[in-house]
Amino acid sequence: MLKKFLKEIIVSIAGKPAEAIIDLLDGKKYVNEFIIAKRLNLTINQTRNILYKISDHGLVSFIRKKDKKKGWYTYFWKLEILKCLEFLKADIMKKMDQIYHQIKSRETKEFYVCDRCNIEFNEENALIHDFTCNECGEIMSRKDNTHVLKEYNRELDKLRKELVFVDEGLRIEKEKLEKSRARQIIKKDKLKKEMRKKTTQLRKIQRELNIKKLPKNKKTSKKIKSSKSKPKPKTIIKKKKGNKR
Repeated sequence: MLKKFLKEIIVSIAGKPAEAIIDLLDGKKYVNEFIIAKRLNLTINQTRNILYKISDHGLVSFIRKKDKKKGWYTYFWKLEILKCLEFLKADIMKKMDQIYHQIKSRETKEFYVCDRCNIEFNEENALIHDFTCNECGEIMSRKDNTHVLKEYNRELDKLRKELVFVDEGLRIEKEKLEKSRARQIIKKDKLKKEMRKKTTQLRKIQRELNIKKLPKNKKTSKKIKSSKSKPKPKTIIKKKKGNKR
């Protein structure tokens, strides 16, 4: 039932060729866009245009990978179920508001109809035309809204049932998301603990092997420098040559 609703939404966004995308992307893994194009029997550009239209509403997500040999990017797509359900709920609520407005209008206003042409007029337009059909000249008759109101209420009941189904789907998907986030937090905490443990063990080994570097001592370094100073050159005393006797 959910697929049926989603297909209706996708068709309204991207047209009839996009309907089969729901079956292809209905999974946890991302799907190669070339595989999608092949299954839909469309070119890669046509497929991308459809996916971009759906992506504008946040109903699909993608990742891209670069081909090391050819240098171009390939996109992989996945259906975002939670976003789809939220979009679907908003669409149902919008339809329900429109029907509520129509019911209120039918209950508070008068409508007239030409029985021959089956054209409906509200009270204002009927008055402008003197309650005469501008197509055939027949006198308009007051319309009984009982049947119309029944149809509207029937449609409302149908939408309410769909809304309950979508709300249940939203609840399930949100629970899945919360569990997934909880698992990720636990996994991160576990990795942090392991890293701390490894760091502690490494420091212990460094202390045992006396590998840990000591901080530099300025005074010591000065002494070392002074002790390693160059030796003074030996003074050579030249003997003066005396007069030969």
